[in-house]
Amino acid sequence: MSAQTFAYTALDAAGARRTGVIEAESSDSAVNRLAAEGRFVLEIREQASAPASPVRIAGRHRKPSRQDIALFTRRMSDLSLAGLPLDRVLQVVADQSESQSLKAIALDALEDVRTGIPVSQALAKHPASFPEVFTQTLRAGEASGQFGEVAGRLADFQEKEVARRSQIVSALVYPSILAFTALLVITFLMTFVVPRLSGVFKDLGSDLPLTTRWLLGSADLVTGQWPVFLIVILGSVIGLKGWFATPAGAKARDRFLLLAPVVGPVIRKAVVSRFSRVLGTLLYGGVSILEALQIAGLSAGNRLFLESARAVEQEVREGRPIAAAMNDAGSFPPVLTHMIAIGEETGELPKMLGRVSDSLDFEVDIGMRRLVSLVEPVIVLGMGALVGFVVLSVLLPIFQAQNLVK
Repeated sequence: MSAQTFAYTALDAAGARRTGVIEAESSDSAVNRLAAEGRFVLEIREQASAPASPVRIAGRHRKPSRQDIALFTRRMSDLSLAGLPLDRVLQVVADQSESQSLKAIALDALEDVRTGIPVSQALAKHPASFPEVFTQTLRAGEASGQFGEVAGRLADFQEKEVARRSQIVSALVYPSILAFTALLVITFLMTFVVPRLSGVFKDLGSDLPLTTRWLLGSADLVTGQWPVFLIVILGSVIGLKGWFATPAGAKARDRFLLLAPVVGPVIRKAVVSRFSRVLGTLLYGGVSILEALQIAGLSAGNRLFLESARAVEQEVREGRPIAAAMNDAGSFPPVLTHMIAIGEETGELPKMLGRVSDSLDFEVDIGMRRLVSLVEPVIVLGMGALVGFVVLSVLLPIFQAQNLVK
């Protein structure tokens, strides 16, 4: 007899309500297995297969932000840990959601859950909002009866990502204002001030200083050929964007980011931190190590790390320890491989991965502060040097003319 999938609600040994799914030949067999695990079954029903109909939510609302999804996950975790069944969880989350798109998704998933489809499978219909790492982790939490705890881990991960992005945006506000101001000043000088002085300076002929001749030539080029400059800039941006969309271009971009001076080490630590946290979250939820390595590699956001994760996955499939396979891959820092080796020895691999991620997050925060403190004076000095060059180029002919008069 082929195995069937059953959705259940049960009480664990501590009296807490748990929900999940289990595969068994019959409902009696599923109840017996759960009882052997120390769970008292309150409700069990056969899980219906997912309908093949298209997704019912289709662009009626704006895509939810990362902060919206993190809040959505946190509420699911809190309500599930409070003992509410998953259909009630989705109903309450839909009522509380400030995002209209998430509200619609939650109500759509609620209809599916009431027909016996797991929450993870229902949310997987919306990959634009809930990526594979999210739904696969929830699926493992459902299978192990730890939906609330696993959703809490996911919420922790998402909240850290939101906080990191917010920190980066906040840190770049002042440098961006400085850079924009510098661009405006230089544009004003080259298109308004210098062209009005060029007629006076050109009367002096070849006696102009070299810096002044460079300045006048640049101003003539900018004011006379600005359509060409605009086309070249737009063409370069579009061309680079198209190339980065290809596998070769994306890999070259990711390699450059990792090897770039000053910025590269910070980006590498951020990528390793994300990889470690996703891997630890998946393993805590009960996802197999091979599947966890695959999903963590995809979520790292770097093609080189994705290739390394696939190489590690292949070696682990052949029976090698994770730490040894990562050490041979070359992309993973010693701090990660050593902690994974300890986790494999002690059986606490998810906890070790979380500690590595926390440590790297601290280093990334420090690195970001240093980068911001470095960028600000560089922009100020660059703007000062360009403005000084323009002023010097304007004043030198005037000084020369005064000397000739004397």
